Amino acid sequence: MPVSSDLLVPLKALAPRRPRRAAARDMPRERLFGRGAASLSDTELVAIFLGSGLPGHNVFDLARSLLARFGSLRGILDATPRDFDGVHGIGPAKTAVLLAVIEMARRALAERAREQPLVDSTEAVHDYVRLLIGAHPYEVFLCLYLDARHRLIDSEEISRGSLTRLAVYPREIVRRALEANAASLVVAHNHPSGAVKPSASDRQLTHVLRDALALIDVRLVDHLVVGRHDVFSFARAGWL
Repeated sequence: MPVSSDLLVPLKALAPRRPRRAAARDMPRERLFGRGAASLSDTELVAIFLGSGLPGHNVFDLARSLLARFGSLRGILDATPRDFDGVHGIGPAKTAVLLAVIEMARRALAERAREQPLVDSTEAVHDYVRLLIGAHPYEVFLCLYLDARHRLIDSEEISRGSLTRLAVYPREIVRRALEANAASLVVAHNHPSGAVKPSASDRQLTHVLRDALALIDVRLVDHLVVGRHDVFSFARAGWL
């Protein structure tokens, strides 16, 4: 008996199809809403910020290449605007988004430092100073002014120098500490070379500054030497 042509269904049509809703649930944005941001990989998080890829390269390829270039999410957060110049697929719009994320991270860490004692959150302090000065191609001397409960009052760049030279005046730091009504200070400076081992002049400056601040009853809590990936603490080394 001949079979009606209406019953001739392609085999492909008989194969089970994955529901569209199930496929959507596997996309990073949907999983972020459904399971939280912690469920996403580093690549997926970066892909969400980038939004779109390039012809022949989807956004996940672009995210992976960005992570490979900078080494990690922390490496991206340490980047300066010039670091994104010439990066394939990262134009002005995507650079603006990434720089805005970096600034949000800086401000969030500053808010955290203002809400709780700074010395009780060592990692937050290290992350904060690294975001502020760790990636600079020149030396910067930074002061964090703390209240009696070791909460952050303000942070300020006291001096900028060259690749290898920085002039710091303890008298100016003492004056600013008085103006800020600070009870204690954390100071930090970066080494553009990336090496965080303090020099002999770093140690000498620390002792002079500690003694000068003691005259006005302000305690020097720590001196941090900052690189792109590491931070050296004078207090942790027992040098204060």
